[in-house]
Amino acid sequence: MEKLLKQITDELLGQVIIESVNPLEPVVVRNVPKPWKILGTGNYAAVFCRQGAEAYAVKIYAPGRPGIGEEAEVYRSLGRHPAYSECYYAETDFLILKRLGGVTFYDAMKRGILIPGQAIEDIDNALKYARSRGLRPHDIHAKNVMLRDGRGLIVDISDFLKDDDCSMWEDFKRLYYRLYWPVASRRVFPLPRPVLETVRRGYQLWRRWKEKTSRPN
Repeated sequence: MEKLLKQITDELLGQVIIESVNPLEPVVVRNVPKPWKILGTGNYAAVFCRQGAEAYAVKIYAPGRPGIGEEAEVYRSLGRHPAYSECYYAETDFLILKRLGGVTFYDAMKRGILIPGQAIEDIDNALKYARSRGLRPHDIHAKNVMLRDGRGLIVDISDFLKDDDCSMWEDFKRLYYRLYWPVASRRVFPLPRPVLETVRRGYQLWRRWKEKTSRPN
């Protein structure tokens, strides 16, 4: 761990550039130094790994984006569970996490990889476990859950301390059982990224409209 910390400080933090251009869209990463590579991006942070240290993932928050302390607290509350990562080290601007291999549900649909019902059940059970630990799962969608060997994993728990309810996962499940599974169980095929992005942005607009119309006058 000491060696990895030095590599993060000497190689990564001083050269990588992470920008939050739009709070509703993933952060933008520029100038990733070798031998580091990007594993993924979210609305708050980007995740990296280094050649020779593939068991670890380093999550760096974009400047001005809050929540790193809360995310570390969520990992402490979760403890060990097969559907979640673990936090090995927390700093003011980055976390060192256990790396979870696999492919996100979003990328599985894009690549034509079947998402089985077992993976959906695994996510449901993992969310129940989080609630049993006093957490409130939030922001669970196709880019924040992963498929590995037919099982479901949750890769982003940064919003599990929020107080408000979130219906994202239940909304995804409705689409899964009504639209995805009836077709994919017979024949799975890749969905083009423009199609997936249109659905994602349409869903965001629908959620904002729903929230606005549900507020008391």
